Order: sequence, then structure tokens, then C-alpha cells
Amino acid sequence: MNTCRKQTLSQYEKMTQMPIPALIIQLGIPTVISMLVTNLYNMADTAFVGQLGNSASGAVGIVFGFMAILQAVGFMFGQGAGSILSRKLGMKDAESASRFASTGFFLAFFGGALIEMIGFIFLNPLVMLLGSTRTIAPFAEQYISFILAAAPFVVSSFVLNNILRYEGKASLGMIGLLAGAILNICGDPVFMFVFDMGIAGAGLSTAVSQVISFCILLSMFLRGKTECRLSLRRITHDFREILDIMETGLPSMLRQGLNSFATVLLNAQAAVYGDAAIAAMSIVSRIVMFVFSIVIGIGQGFQPVSGFNYGAGKYSRVRKAFRFTFLLAEGMLIVMVMAVMLCSDDLIQIFRDDAVVIKIGTRALHLQCISLLFLPFCMVTEMLLQSTGQKFSASLLSSLRSGVFFIPALLFLARYRGLSGIQEAQPAAFVFSCFAAVFFAAWFFKQVPKQDAAEQPH
Repeated sequence: MNTCRKQTLSQYEKMTQMPIPALIIQLGIPTVISMLVTNLYNMADTAFVGQLGNSASGAVGIVFGFMAILQAVGFMFGQGAGSILSRKLGMKDAESASRFASTGFFLAFFGGALIEMIGFIFLNPLVMLLGSTRTIAPFAEQYISFILAAAPFVVSSFVLNNILRYEGKASLGMIGLLAGAILNICGDPVFMFVFDMGIAGAGLSTAVSQVISFCILLSMFLRGKTECRLSLRRITHDFREILDIMETGLPSMLRQGLNSFATVLLNAQAAVYGDAAIAAMSIVSRIVMFVFSIVIGIGQGFQPVSGFNYGAGKYSRVRKAFRFTFLLAEGMLIVMVMAVMLCSDDLIQIFRDDAVVIKIGTRALHLQCISLLFLPFCMVTEMLLQSTGQKFSASLLSSLRSGVFFIPALLFLARYRGLSGIQEAQPAAFVFSCFAAVFFAAWFFKQVPKQDAAEQPH
């Protein structure tokens, strides 16, 4: 018991006393690596499936929309429980932190099981609702069946990883995610081509790797490597605490859920121009997500620092962490965007060597790369609000980029500018979101005390 308490105290001192730049870089490196490898898998998956034709390549984009739904549920419980437990650990209340961690984990697992059951019952309507054409649907059904089978493990893995991150132990989460992603990359060609399973092999590879990743992440908790403990007896019986988890995680649910809806809507608008258009936009989404994953990884290193220090009343460290994270993320993104812009044609050709796909995708990729430069401030502000428990503000800001701004922009531009408008909608939403984030960040820091809690007069 004394050893556990010393470990907890040591982690508390690290999170509240270590210099901000070193702390965020230390926590951000594992999450950046995890994000890059996970997105590298997504890109490899797209490239392997792309060898089967435009319809199969389009199916990856369709299923990507469904994966975003699973991610939305997992992030709601994972980010919700994680944000609260980081503040509880900042208050040195490890027992409450374990209660929220256990509740979030088991709610996510049962939520994933419910999605699995409903998905299999309505399989064909589901893939059509996600934006399939009749030629894409057979490929999408094969792929998504395996994802559905693994849904409880996929959803709860997001919770386990977020708990580890919010504890400040992102390196442990990286191990599980890396193992799953590497297995997936290796499994794709084996199942797809050696066993001649086609797109079903890609789905099976994804499902198997997700389950193995889940087992590795869970083992971190079972072996006592974490501050929080997971058990059924620790699930809260207070509905207000369950509501607190869901409300705190709502920004992530909105962000990921709207991303999923936006993907579905984008596929539906692109379908008017054929399978090549869906394939092109799907490929661009994967490339852009790979680039932006570096920024997200840095931001995920920022979240536990923000939550921990806000809970501990060290507001000056929250301010420093916000500034440093934004500048670091923006600088790294500029370098990545320049690299992608210089070789955009070749990048798209890796995934699908089709002249129409390359032409559509190149313009969309150029536009999205330029507009990406507006996103770091928006992303860091969203993470700041969520990690400090600003539920309404975080939810509102999260709903803007993929919902309030993107959906009207897509419908309007697609109608009046056709395929060019579809390519321009996402960049327009990115730019508008940045201006909104400036307002929310200014409001937050105006509310936060200028002095740390220990320095304030009593």
C-alpha cells in the first residue's frame, strides 16, 4: 500500500512540477507515435484494398465512417472518464479516479456489444446509410462484418488508452496500440492475398489486431502498472457520476460522431460522380488524417497536463502548457504540410493508380493541406476545455468543425459548384472553426484565476 502511495505521489509531482516543455514532449512522443502508426495502418489498409479496384477502395471509406462511430462512443466514455480522473488524481483522490475509470470502461464494453447486435440485424441498411453505392455495398458488407464482431473490444480499447493517457502514462498505451497496428499491417497481405480472402481478409486482420490490442492494454491494469484499478465492484451506483462522464465526454462524442456523419454525407455527395470520386475523397481523408495525427498526438500529451494541473489549482502551468502545445503543433504541421504538397500526386497514386482518382484527389489534398494550418489552435482549445471540465463550451466548439460549419458548407458548395464544391467544403469548415476557437480560448482564460490556488489569499 505504501509503495502504491509513493508511486501515486511521484506521478503527482511529475505532472505538477516537471518543466512544461519537457513534460508535454515526454507525454506527447508516445501518443504521436501511436497516432502515426495507427494512421499508417489505415493508409496501408487503403493501399492494399485499392488493388482490388475502385469499388473496394470506396468500401474502405464507407467503413471508415462506421469506425468513426465506434470511436465516438469509445471517446465519449474514455475522454469523459479520463478528464475527470486526471483532475481527481490532481486532487490526490485515487479511489474516486478508479471508480470513474471502471465505470467508463464497462459502459463502453456494453455499448460496443449493443452496436454489434444492432449492426448485424440491419447490416445491408447500415452500409447503404453509410453512403454505399450498389457496386460498393457487397465489399462494404464483407469488411464491416468483421469490424462489428470486434466492436466491444474496439470501443473499450479507446477507454483503456485514454485512461492511460490521462494518468500521464501514454507510453503504456502506445505499446498496445503499436502491437495492434503492426499486426494489422502484417495481417492484411496475408489474409487478403495469401489466403485469397480479398476485402474480407482486410476486415479479419483488423478485427484480430483490435482484440489483441485490447488484451495488451487491459493487461496494464491487471498487472498493477496504473494508478487506477478496474473492477465491477468499483462501478458507480450514482447516476449523477455516470451523467458526469457522459457530459464530459460529449465533446468527443460530438466531434467523432459528426466526423462520421460528415463522412457519410461526403460519400453520398461524391457518389453522384461515381466510385472514383468516393475513392479519391477517401484516400485524401486518410492522408490528411495521417498528417494531422501528429498534432492530435501532441494535443493528447497536453490533455493530462491540463487536467492534472487544473485539478491541483496550478493555473499558470495550464496557461504555459496551452501556449507551448499550440506553437509546437503549428510548427510541426507546417513542415508536414510542405512535404505533402510537394509530392501529392505520387502519394495518391500509391493508393490508387487511376487517372480520375488522382486528378480529383490532388486538388482536394492541396486545399485541405493549406486549411490544416488553421486547425492546431482549434484542436488545442477543444482539448483545453474538455480536460478542465468545461462541458458546454467544449461540446459547442466540437460541434462546429464537422457539423455546424461543414455540413451546410458541403450541401451549399456541392449544389452550386459540383465536385469542386465537395473538395472545398472541408477546408472552409477548418478556417471558420479557427476563428470560433479564438473566442472560446479568450473566454476560458478570462475566467481562470490569474494566481495559482496556493498563492491566492484565504
